[in-house]
Amino acid sequence: MKVISCKPALLNVCVFVVTLFGLVVSPDAQQVQKIPRVGFISGSGDRANPPPSEKAFREGLKDLGYLEGKNIILEIRYAEGDRNRLPTLVAELVDTRVDVIVTANLTAIRAAKQTTQTIPIVMITNADPVATKIINSLAQPGGNITGLTNLSRDLSAKRLELLKEIVPNLSRVGILWDDSNEGSIIGYKEYEAAARSLKLKLYSVAVRGPEPALEAAFVTAKKQSNGLIPIGSAILLRASARIATLATSNRLPSIYDGRNYVDAGGLASYSSNDADLVRRAATYVDRILKGAKPADLPVEQPTKFDLVINLKTAKQLGLTIPPNVLARADKVIK
Repeated sequence: MKVISCKPALLNVCVFVVTLFGLVVSPDAQQVQKIPRVGFISGSGDRANPPPSEKAFREGLKDLGYLEGKNIILEIRYAEGDRNRLPTLVAELVDTRVDVIVTANLTAIRAAKQTTQTIPIVMITNADPVATKIINSLAQPGGNITGLTNLSRDLSAKRLELLKEIVPNLSRVGILWDDSNEGSIIGYKEYEAAARSLKLKLYSVAVRGPEPALEAAFVTAKKQSNGLIPIGSAILLRASARIATLATSNRLPSIYDGRNYVDAGGLASYSSNDADLVRRAATYVDRILKGAKPADLPVEQPTKFDLVINLKTAKQLGLTIPPNVLARADKVIK
């Protein structure tokens, strides 16, 4: 483009000429469309080993037409199993001025609620968000938080029932959990209520870190119980493969709250389809970016549940899975 030089006396003429030839850009044309920024916080995983939830969330966004770097920017943060880092990660995203924060970690949800009342928060949580006072109600969450919640109480009872079907002589169940984690504390109480109705004795097997704490926990579990159920938390999720191995080597039939344990060699799992839940979280992000307010978006519950059974592990434990249980399985690993 040729540069036009103007003397002060001819300034008005120059402006006319430049406008005439279309060299002056209108204010509307000067506005560059803002690419939305979405923060995603994971309690487990890291950049080298991103959690399955991150992959599912990216897939959900892609299905809705979002391409990273083109019409959306993702700000991913990993706590790497250290929940003490979560408030700092939340603060980073708030300072970055993201348009939405997405997380499946209860500690991160609480931190986000305390840090910002304006940035929309999309949660995926196992804890009851009403009982924990995260939202007002499922139908009308209020504030700046919405998303999805698991039916954890119903699932806890179902896992105990399934473990009792798989292990006919089951009488004592160890609950492997992080007793300093709020979500795990709620989960433990739900198992207590379910165990009473099934006339099973429940034993607490608390763990607050990886090796050697896990080794010691399984020594305790083997002495106290003849079945085991871990309650998912950032610490335990990062050690899912090790937990599955220890359960088998200690001959403790176990049922889990996530398929990843069974894929790593665990006996069985019964849970909502976590990948489906996280993909559905992307639809909340889409609606919010298009103008919807979190307070007006009801919190949804799971629609898909999976029973996964590992027959290889059952054989190692000397167990025969009842035919009626196998018939209900969504996936059987042979």
